[in-house]
Amino acid sequence: MSLILNIDTASEQAHVSFAKDGQVLHTLGNDLQKEHASFLQAAIEQLINNTGIKLTDIDAVAVTAGPGSYTGLRVGFASAKGLCYALKKPLITTSTLEVLTVSALQLDAPAANENILLCPMMDARRMEVFTAVYNQDLSVYMQPCAMILDSFSFEKDLAKNKILFFGSGSDKWQKICAAGDQHSNVVFKTVAVLPESLARVSNILFSEKKFTDLAYSEPLYLKEFQSVI
Repeated sequence: MSLILNIDTASEQAHVSFAKDGQVLHTLGNDLQKEHASFLQAAIEQLINNTGIKLTDIDAVAVTAGPGSYTGLRVGFASAKGLCYALKKPLITTSTLEVLTVSALQLDAPAANENILLCPMMDARRMEVFTAVYNQDLSVYMQPCAMILDSFSFEKDLAKNKILFFGSGSDKWQKICAAGDQHSNVVFKTVAVLPESLARVSNILFSEKKFTDLAYSEPLYLKEFQSVI
């Protein structure tokens, strides 16, 4: 049994939710990335008012650890860690790319006999994306990384595998593929991180007692922050 406060501010759309045993009870979202900081605390308070659930009743706080927006990750992490310290509750962190992949599978799972890899992509400015490749059982085929896309990206993998690309960064790759018209094994789908997917993943991690050390936890940026002068 678990009652978890789930927080995702890593990408363009933010959401918070209360979930019981992996099922979302109530969720609130925000589509304005620049307003995630002002949205989060007010949304948590509204969740409490809408559900009657007290923060002292929850069993854990879960947050998407990245990759994603630098500001969004810091906002989510600071709030999650602060709540865990104050409430003496465990912290659960999970990869944004993995949750995005679970969202793709929940929206439209491939047929059991369909051999296809899953490639989430998050926009990382210019022609760069945060990406990884997973098998359908969520085992890692290619480790998460920051990648600058060009016409040769995924060339070896696409020569022998069909790959489903999705997420906010996949539009860049789709334009490259359309211009080159050389990747017959490429499939695209529109997918965003779903509250239901984060709730499912956090519940599994809670049941396995895979908690994150509060003192040493930090976001997964995948690349160093670079300011524009």
